[in-house]
Amino acid sequence: MSELNYLEKLLDGAGVEWKLLGDASFFEIANSGRKPVKASLRVVGKTPYYGANNIQDYVDGHTHDGEYVLIAEDGSASLENYSIQYVAGKFWANNHVHVIRGNWAVDSRYLFHYLCIVNFIPFLTGGGRAKLTKGQLIDIPVPIPCPSNPEKSLAIQSEIVRILDTFTALTAELTAELTAELTARKKQYNYYRDQLLSFEDERAPYLEKLLDGAEIEWIPIGEVVSRTNNINWRNVTRTYRYIDLTSVDIKTKTITDAKEVSSKNAPSRAQKNIEKNDVIFATTRPTQQRFCLIDEQYSGEVASTGYCVLRANQKKVLPRWIYHWISTSSFKTYVEENQSGSAYPAISDAKVKECLIAIPCPNNPEKSLAIQSEIIRILDKFETLTNSISEGLPREIELRQKQYEYYRDLLFSFPKPESVTK
Repeated sequence: MSELNYLEKLLDGAGVEWKLLGDASFFEIANSGRKPVKASLRVVGKTPYYGANNIQDYVDGHTHDGEYVLIAEDGSASLENYSIQYVAGKFWANNHVHVIRGNWAVDSRYLFHYLCIVNFIPFLTGGGRAKLTKGQLIDIPVPIPCPSNPEKSLAIQSEIVRILDTFTALTAELTAELTAELTARKKQYNYYRDQLLSFEDERAPYLEKLLDGAEIEWIPIGEVVSRTNNINWRNVTRTYRYIDLTSVDIKTKTITDAKEVSSKNAPSRAQKNIEKNDVIFATTRPTQQRFCLIDEQYSGEVASTGYCVLRANQKKVLPRWIYHWISTSSFKTYVEENQSGSAYPAISDAKVKECLIAIPCPNNPEKSLAIQSEIIRILDKFETLTNSISEGLPREIELRQKQYEYYRDLLFSFPKPESVTK
């Protein structure tokens, strides 16, 4: 059975009439109960205090009690996806939301789902700070199945609500499950990373076997990295992609935005040459752990002086060994203890390079690099598993959301007349 046939079967021959929100036979506009209260005058309580964009506070007392739909009067965060909220129970509404509900013949939850697909832009006034006046609000049409048969009408509305609420619940359930899985994967990755790179006296058996008697030496990072150079803008004519502090995503450890600059417009901080396999670590607000490994795509570009560039001497240490090391809790603790400044905490490049890094049997480079490589392989596998969930989470949620929107639009695809009379 096609989706359209399902809708036809649901209606079972019932006609659909469009009613304006100002029609008191079907809708109640309960704006008279609204009451704005300055934050300094609110009495703390358990009642949600609603503004244009969801809950603003929790207060004592309430202005309304029951099932209502809140529509932003002004200040909606988005005009294209206008702020619509469904509320059940006691709540406090300020004067930035219209408060409406269905009367005896209209399910307020049905009203909520329908209003979520309404394009409010044609009803807004006020230009820069768009406003939905009550005069415009009452002219918004809503489809009501067979209003002359309230029992059948409410049954149809209820079934539409059931379907759409099911999709909403499935999306919420999926989000919770994937978020929990992601949290567990991250904890697991962090645990094994710290275990594999801590090299404490009491080591796990698999780490002892991997080391095979090799000694661990703690060496300043500065002794296992190579010297890097700054760009001389007076001697270059090409453009560069500039990696600013905001260019590196803290969560994904990837470069998400790099602007082209030249000698004519380059910021004063655009100075550090970077190459493939360099690790760049942000020394401003360093506990945020904004860092990444430079790939082929950004080799030969320029980074901000707000980064410490760590270029591995690959005869001693592998680039991803440094990458994983600076993600450990040990390195973060070192940074916390050695940063300076309160408003804009920072750590110097010199201090970063003074931090000790564990190097397996540095006097036997071949064996050392082999051990590093195996530990990196294990950590990369955990990181890949974690990232697969991180990347999959928004995609799965988006898919469910699109599925919900598809059926929502379909279930409300009633034929609409050219005009609706009051």
